[in-house]
Amino acid sequence: MIQKQKNIKGTVGAMIGILFVFAIVVFLENLSAMFTNVPAILQPTSQLFTVLKKGAVYSLVAVSMNLLNGFTGLFSLGQAGFMLLGAYTYAIFTVPMAAKDQVYYLYGGSAVKFSLVDLFQSFMGTGAASLICAVLAGLILAGIVAALFAALIGLPVLRLKSDYLAIATLGFAEILRAIFQWQTLGPVTNGANMIKSFPTFSDFNIKNADGVVTLRLSTLVPFVVVAICITLIVLLINSSYGRAFKAIRDDEIAAEAMGVSLFKHKMMSFITSSFFAGVGGALFAMYVSNAQAKVFTSAMTYEILLIVVIGGIGSISGSVIGTFLYVACSEWWLRFLDAETYIGAFKVPLLRSGFRMVVFSVVIMIIVLFFSRGIMGDKELSFKGIGGLLSKCKKKKTTEGEEGTA
Repeated sequence: MIQKQKNIKGTVGAMIGILFVFAIVVFLENLSAMFTNVPAILQPTSQLFTVLKKGAVYSLVAVSMNLLNGFTGLFSLGQAGFMLLGAYTYAIFTVPMAAKDQVYYLYGGSAVKFSLVDLFQSFMGTGAASLICAVLAGLILAGIVAALFAALIGLPVLRLKSDYLAIATLGFAEILRAIFQWQTLGPVTNGANMIKSFPTFSDFNIKNADGVVTLRLSTLVPFVVVAICITLIVLLINSSYGRAFKAIRDDEIAAEAMGVSLFKHKMMSFITSSFFAGVGGALFAMYVSNAQAKVFTSAMTYEILLIVVIGGIGSISGSVIGTFLYVACSEWWLRFLDAETYIGAFKVPLLRSGFRMVVFSVVIMIIVLFFSRGIMGDKELSFKGIGGLLSKCKKKKTTEGEEGTA
C-alpha cells in the first residue's frame, strides 16, 4: 500500500514537472509577442529554439536506441535507417494532393495518389482538428512502417551477436539510403531530391484572420509528442517485458533458464525501438521541413550512440539530458569558435571555421574519460532524488551557519 502511494506521488510529480516544462516552452516562444524589447536569444528564430526542437527530436531517438542497446544489450547501429523510413513515410503520405505535382515535378507527379491531409480535410474541414489528426496519423504510420521493416530484418540479424549485429544493422541503414535515392523509385521517393510541402511544426502556430501569428506552438509540439513517446517507453521498461529485457542484457543463459524467450523479447525490443525511431525520423522531417535520404547517414547514428554513451547506457533521463547538452554545444554554445575574431589589429589565434568541432571533440573525450559510465550511469533522475539533494544542501548551509555563529 505504501509503495503504491509512493508510485502515485511519483507519477503526479512527474506529470506536474512535464506540464511545467511545457508552460516554460510556450512562455519563452511567445515572449517576443508579449514584450517589445526582447533579447535576440529569446526570439522564436534564435538558436535557443533550434536547440529545443532538435533536442526534443534527438532525445526520442536516443531513448529508443537506449531501449535496445542499454536495456536489452543488443548493439544495433541501424537507427538512421529507421529514421529515414519514418521521415519518408510521413512526408510521402502527408504532402497535399495539390502540391504533389510541384514536389515531384521531375517525375511528372507522384505515384502515390493519396494524402492524409486531404483525407481528414474531406470530412473535418480545413481547421486545426484535421491538421492534428493528419499529423498524428502520419507519425503513427511512420512508426509502423519502421517497425514492419524491423520485423523483417530482425528474423535473420537478431540471431547474430555483438559486433556482427551492429555491422548488419549498419549495412541495412546504408542500403536503405541508397535505395531511396534510386531514380527508378523517383515517383514515390522523389529520387535524390527533397520532399517538401508537408505539415511541419510551424503549421501549429495559431494565426488570426490577417495571417499574423498570435500564439506560437511550434516548439511545444515536438515536446508533447516526445513526452508521450518516452512515457510509453518508460512504462514498457517498468513492466514485466522490461524486466525480461534487463535479464537478457545481464545474462542470456540465466534469463533463458528462468523461462524468458530470448528471440521473442529481442524481437519485441527491436521492433519497439524501431517504431519510436521511425516516429523520431518523422519529427526530424518536420523539424527541417523536408525529407532527403542523404541526410540519414551513419554519422547520424554515431551521433545518437554518442548521446546515449554520454547520458549513460541504461538511463532514460541520462539520454534526455545528454541530448540537450550535446545539441546545445554543437548548435549554440561553441558556435563562436568558428568565427574569426580580432581584438584591435590582433587576430585571436585558432578561431576559424571548423575549430568548434575540434573543441567539441575534446570536450566529449573529457566527459567520456571522467564519466566512464556517462552522466547518469544507469540511474534515473527523480523528484525524490532532487528533493533529497536540496535537503542535503539546505542542511549543509544550516550546519555551516551554526558553526559560524558558534
